[in-house]
Amino acid sequence: MRRQLRPTDVKRLNRTWRRNTANRLGLIIESVTGPFNVGSIFRTAAAFGVDQIWLAGNATPPTNPKAGKTALGTERLVTWHEPVPATEAVKAAREDGYAVLAIELTAEAVPLHRADLGRDVCLVVGSEDHGCSPALLDAVDGVCYIPQVGRVGSFNVAVAAAIALAEARRQEWQKLADS
Repeated sequence: MRRQLRPTDVKRLNRTWRRNTANRLGLIIESVTGPFNVGSIFRTAAAFGVDQIWLAGNATPPTNPKAGKTALGTERLVTWHEPVPATEAVKAAREDGYAVLAIELTAEAVPLHRADLGRDVCLVVGSEDHGCSPALLDAVDGVCYIPQVGRVGSFNVAVAAAIALAEARRQEWQKLADS
């Protein structure tokens, strides 16, 4: 009979994955104003071991009570920076050794699964309404998109961040499995 893991077993399992994870992940959140989206992004970031989050533009900080309700305290587990202009966030991430890739639908974007995410990478997501700003898109090292086959044109920003972070870790872990 299948059973859910007990908390001790979950900790042991997570510790095993953590030991096999070396790449650093960063995240830039540009002008994401929905506090529940911000909270969800922080919770996902903490689960995937994101090292740093740069808030950019008019992004809602995780100290917002509604963001905190969704983040469930995980904002304490990720180093985050107060909002700055998007180009400054990109510059800071690059200076910290990250390749900076935006998740956005542009003419030159590559499918997410074909982007080189198995390295120190900082992913960028943009506002709920307009996505990444033109200035930010000009500043990043590359752009990738999440392929979709349904009749909906885009994902919720928190869902897009989760998919991109999961793919970055999947690529890293796949390289381990292949070696």
